[in-house]
Amino acid sequence: MSDTQTLGLDFVADDTLAGFRLQRLEVFNWGTFDNRVWTLQANGQNTLLTGDIGSGKSTLVDAVTTLLAPANRVAYNKAAGAGNKERTLKSYVLGYYKSERNEVSGAARPVALRDHNHYSVILGVFHNAGYDQTITLAQVFWTKDAQGQPARFHVGAERELSIAADFAGFGSEITALRKRLRGADVEVFDSFPPYGAWFRRRFGIGNEQALDLFQQTVSMKSVGNLTGFVRDHMLEPFDIAPRIDALIGHFDDLNRAHEAVLKAKQQVEMLTPLVANGERHAQLVDTNTELRNSREALRPYFAQLKLELLESRMTGLREEQVRQNTRIASLSEQQATLSANAGELRRSIAENGGDRLDRLAEDIRIKGVERDARKQKAGRYTALVEAIGGQACKDEPSFLTQRGEHGHLLETSRSREAGLQNDLNELAFELREGRVGQEALVDEINSLKARRSNIPAEQVRMRTALCQALELPEADMPYVGELIQVREDERDWEG
Repeated sequence: MSDTQTLGLDFVADDTLAGFRLQRLEVFNWGTFDNRVWTLQANGQNTLLTGDIGSGKSTLVDAVTTLLAPANRVAYNKAAGAGNKERTLKSYVLGYYKSERNEVSGAARPVALRDHNHYSVILGVFHNAGYDQTITLAQVFWTKDAQGQPARFHVGAERELSIAADFAGFGSEITALRKRLRGADVEVFDSFPPYGAWFRRRFGIGNEQALDLFQQTVSMKSVGNLTGFVRDHMLEPFDIAPRIDALIGHFDDLNRAHEAVLKAKQQVEMLTPLVANGERHAQLVDTNTELRNSREALRPYFAQLKLELLESRMTGLREEQVRQNTRIASLSEQQATLSANAGELRRSIAENGGDRLDRLAEDIRIKGVERDARKQKAGRYTALVEAIGGQACKDEPSFLTQRGEHGHLLETSRSREAGLQNDLNELAFELREGRVGQEALVDEINSLKARRSNIPAEQVRMRTALCQALELPEADMPYVGELIQVREDERDWEG
């Protein structure tokens, strides 16, 4: 007796662990459980079903399986080791209990306890003692005609329901039962997926595969080979060949993609200098354009500077004119004074004579020297005026007029000198450009003389650079013009 107690069999232990456990199973018109509500009180404990063959053990197990598994995965009467076609949902709803053989045809047909005017209900109450929560799952079945397959709807409630109190006394229309259940704050589902998601979420079952494993093992009597059990019941079968082919194809795609990436990297490395050279060329073109524009802007710039200088010069000349006019007035006064003094001196000489005459003779000599110097300057001035196509002045007004004209000529000559200097600079720049072009033409001519083809030297240098970058001989990259041969009678056109 003590050995039996030590074993602690699961179905006699009072397990009070938290978790949703089957509290009560009710069936109505399910299989051979006919015409009333049949109840199995599990009370959250492990339950052992015993009975004679055909007493309904597998029928109750299939009711639990139907509540928790989708219809396409339920294998009825699996606990009894029967085939897949021995029992069906229709056989449970109509209550097939035996077969009769037709004496004429010899064919066997099932005999049902009920016809299509009845309905069936299976109901399970699950309770979580740890959280004091109760969930009721139920399914209602009916047939619209004797030959058709049963229809169903699924029911879920977060409280305890029973067939007698909640699924009876609604009349003859199933729609009335639906309406009454919805009015009682009960969830009604027309298909299994939303119903399954509803109770899995409340049971805390995150993985749908857990219920698949439950459905596969709920009626299992023994486990022979563990590896076979895992393969047959815990793993879904799949065809490995397509996966291997897909893996190989994926590897080939990755390999081609890798090769394409390497090729693209090599192309980028080869083309990067071209991009840099292109950017450098664009910068040089912009710089050249900017310098040309600056050179074109020099002419108006220097013209503005010249205008400012001329205006300053004119202002200075006007001031000088005022000073000279003032000086002329002063000299005129001095001349009048000196004339008066000369008259007085003449009177004094006439009156006194003597040393005064000697002084006057010396003054005459000095004035003669000054006269000769001024004549010499006047002669040089006359020669210079005639050299520029003018005429010598005969009096002071004409001299002043001519001096003003010569001032204008001086400014004009200076302006012309500046223009000639700009022209000289431009011609020097053009000369340098011409020399550069001449040198390029000489290089091109020398290159053409050294080659048999007329391919421009720039194109040849470009091909040489590309071949060096690609590590290829130039003979492997000929131009079309190097491959075309001139006819014998047209050799004069050959380079």
